[in-house]
Amino acid sequence: MDNLPASLILEILSRIEDSADLVRCRLVSKTLNSLLPEVRSINLQCSYSRYAKSRSALTSGVVTPFKEAFKKLVFELNVVEAITIGVEKPLRSVSYDDVEDEVDLFLSDVNFINQWLHKVCGDLRSLSISDFWVQSCWRRSYMLSPISSFSVKLTELDIKNAWLSFDDVVPMRNLTTLTLEFVRLDDENLEKLNECFPCLQNLNLIGVGGLKDPRIHLMYLKTCHWLLSNVPNSISVTAPCMVKLTLKCVKPNSLLIKTPLLSTLHLSLDSACNFIAGKFSLLENLHLESTNLRKVLAILPFGESVTTLTAVSSRWHASFGVPKSILELLLSAFPNVSSLTLTAGIWSEIESYFPHECSESGPDMTTLKEIKAYLTINELGSTLATIYFLLDNCSQLQRMTLLVHSDVVSKVTYALVSACKVRSDKVVWKWGIWKEGDEDTWFPDSSISY
Repeated sequence: MDNLPASLILEILSRIEDSADLVRCRLVSKTLNSLLPEVRSINLQCSYSRYAKSRSALTSGVVTPFKEAFKKLVFELNVVEAITIGVEKPLRSVSYDDVEDEVDLFLSDVNFINQWLHKVCGDLRSLSISDFWVQSCWRRSYMLSPISSFSVKLTELDIKNAWLSFDDVVPMRNLTTLTLEFVRLDDENLEKLNECFPCLQNLNLIGVGGLKDPRIHLMYLKTCHWLLSNVPNSISVTAPCMVKLTLKCVKPNSLLIKTPLLSTLHLSLDSACNFIAGKFSLLENLHLESTNLRKVLAILPFGESVTTLTAVSSRWHASFGVPKSILELLLSAFPNVSSLTLTAGIWSEIESYFPHECSESGPDMTTLKEIKAYLTINELGSTLATIYFLLDNCSQLQRMTLLVHSDVVSKVTYALVSACKVRSDKVVWKWGIWKEGDEDTWFPDSSISY
């Protein structure tokens, strides 16, 4: 080890993800010990084992408090550009009764932040803090104030499991990426967020609470991933540079989206009394999810530019007696779709409608070139009839991907595969298995023209 170039050893040390392991390396040789201060990033996570030992009467005296271990490491490094500090997932199951009034893992505590921030703020570019929720959920944190005042080079900020105040926060014009996950904000309309982070390009709001009428208005924002944990009265997104938006918002009374450059939208919505959207002339990729897709399609103010569509329904609705099938509604709302993905709920609804209720004036499917469907196969004959209907009416169809649920017996699956191969040799067939919560798996050599 001592014969290796110092630059190579430093590169190896910099690639060690866990800073606790990094500290242990210094005991191996004098060379490693001498190079440790040159490492420029810290990643320290409190494990459940460490937490338990710190509270045991037998081991608490030999365990360095987590905050002290972190601060010691901070002051040993010459330059720190990236910090990741938090608690591991098993710790999140600890009950409130187990921690009482302790603050040893209250990592968003402004007093703790002030003890080390001055040492790193001049060079710090990335900061991630994942707090211990049972200690932080009822303690308001004022850490954004010193972070905004002193970390002038910070470009990425990631905060999880905290209660944040915007008191005395100054605008952070170099910050381009912000992630807030399971955070309670003292900013019910996001006015302070817009004001304090005006140059954001990437924004992730996951389970952020305390919102009433949240409005994102950021001129440079390009991507946004926003999953709301409550049901606000109204939601607004205005971002002239945005190209990708993921929004899960359930049932707002009002929804406004003004993003003229948007090309990819993942929208999960049950309904909205007032849905206003600008003209999405560049929108090509749409993932649309709802428990009542028919209702959402009726209020959707866009669709002509979409070429790739995924339709998701978490609640199946019987189609008997309705004037139009869900497939016809989808193709009417998105007339230029060439690639269509249908999840199990949508397929079941289509299957209950076609072909026995179809008419000569059915949906125009001439634009479809690729179909991907997730099947449950309650009745093989109905499933095959629907597939045959699509094959007969999609004149430009080139590829059909069918995934069968893992609970379907193998002989039914193979009967489906055999029947489809015989029916059409003009499309490329691809076959797979799907199961809730698992990744799709594919049949060997399933992408073959027959």
